[in-house]
Amino acid sequence: MPEADRRDTFDARPIAEGAARNGAGGDGHDTAHGGWRAESSLRRQLLIWLLVPMLVIVPLLGTLQYWFIVKPAKLELDQQLGDIAVALSQLLRLDHGRLRLEMNAQTERSLRTDQFDAVYFVVIGPDGEVIAGDQSLATVNIGKPPGWRGFTVARLGPQDVRIGVFEMPCGDDHSCQIRVAETQVKQRQVRDQALITTLAIVIALGVLTVLAAVFAVTRGLRPLSDLRHQLAERSLHDLRPLDAGAAPREVRPLVSAMNQLFARLRDASAAQKAFITDAAHQLRTPLAALKTEAELALLEPHPESTHPALERIHRSASRAARLAVQLLALARLDPDARGAGAPAPVDLKDVAADTAREWSAQAIAGGIDLGFALESAIVDGDETLLRELLSNLVHNALEYAGRGATVTVKTFVDGELPTLEVEDDGPGIVEEERPRMLRRFVRGRGAGGHGSGLGLAIVSDIAAIHDARLSMHTPAAGRGLIVRITFVPQRKHPHRP
Repeated sequence: MPEADRRDTFDARPIAEGAARNGAGGDGHDTAHGGWRAESSLRRQLLIWLLVPMLVIVPLLGTLQYWFIVKPAKLELDQQLGDIAVALSQLLRLDHGRLRLEMNAQTERSLRTDQFDAVYFVVIGPDGEVIAGDQSLATVNIGKPPGWRGFTVARLGPQDVRIGVFEMPCGDDHSCQIRVAETQVKQRQVRDQALITTLAIVIALGVLTVLAAVFAVTRGLRPLSDLRHQLAERSLHDLRPLDAGAAPREVRPLVSAMNQLFARLRDASAAQKAFITDAAHQLRTPLAALKTEAELALLEPHPESTHPALERIHRSASRAARLAVQLLALARLDPDARGAGAPAPVDLKDVAADTAREWSAQAIAGGIDLGFALESAIVDGDETLLRELLSNLVHNALEYAGRGATVTVKTFVDGELPTLEVEDDGPGIVEEERPRMLRRFVRGRGAGGHGSGLGLAIVSDIAAIHDARLSMHTPAAGRGLIVRITFVPQRKHPHRP
């Protein structure tokens, strides 16, 4: 089947989907981006309250971690200097009134041996005389007052060293000052290792905290997201209660309140449908009788002056009768019909063939060439509703195409998509007005005929029930209108006998 020219194309499905989303309380744009405005704002607030304190807590924990690593390590290194000072004090001897350090070369090498740092020491007697060790260390300005004891950093030659100043007993009632120093290679290694370890822990803790917070917030808001999906997937008039089974206790009052609202809306909708149905039923019989009486009056001999009035009465009665039928169709249309029962296989070719017999007489009376190009196209759906859909499409085409027009009904399979088309070469509908034509009781500007503006609205509702796509196109000739209904591929019973 050749595909019609797609110039001036209007697709009605986004309007129906948007209406369903708006009716469900969701925003289409936000839904497409995986977010709901209220949910997105709530997520942002929760993440801020969780993560902003972590900007303070994590660095504080990192600082404490660094301090707990460096402080004991530095104490250990200082204690090693203290051990050297104690060892030196044990080697002090008083010989003929003079202090000397009884240490051989091997012992000195042992005290100065270190894998990373150079070790220095000096022993200063009570009178300030250097007894043994590095003379340069004795003259180092440690920047402390006389008599100070402890650890500090000072300059020894070209480098900074860590110096420990100790007071050790020597001789009778005397004390000597022992200074032990070493370069700071191990000190820097301890600081660097502590810094690397702390940064690794802080980064890991920060990343894991962010991931855990995002996961927890997303998980915690999932009931709201599920609620949003329940609403977003519904049609405009789907007022079934929401499923609150999996909702947490905090969300259940919201679900309960919405279900109560839906119940009130269902009652109001049912009352409205009942009123429309009763009114249409009450009107249909007298209107049909009036139409018949008008037809008989036109056939009976009557004054010529009354003929225009009789024709107007006949047209008005016909229009009112058609309106009553369409109101009954609207009352029967249940936007939730897709869930009412399992759809059955329906061949669009058979539906169109039956419509041919129904509308052929009216087409001939109106001087319209009604043709059919039918191929088998099986869909899953409600045959009664599909007949109503096609009936409204054909009626619209016959009503508005005008005398002498050509109307063609087509059924075919486009790829895997069953398709129904009604094409006419009448005045068509301008592209700007096509979205409005799907609303009830709306007719195009300058439209002829005697329609009520319900036909395309009914078609749109039935198409939505069948998950079908309604679109309007301009034929290749540049005049007229193609209304195309594209159905989803058949899900069950792929072959029909």
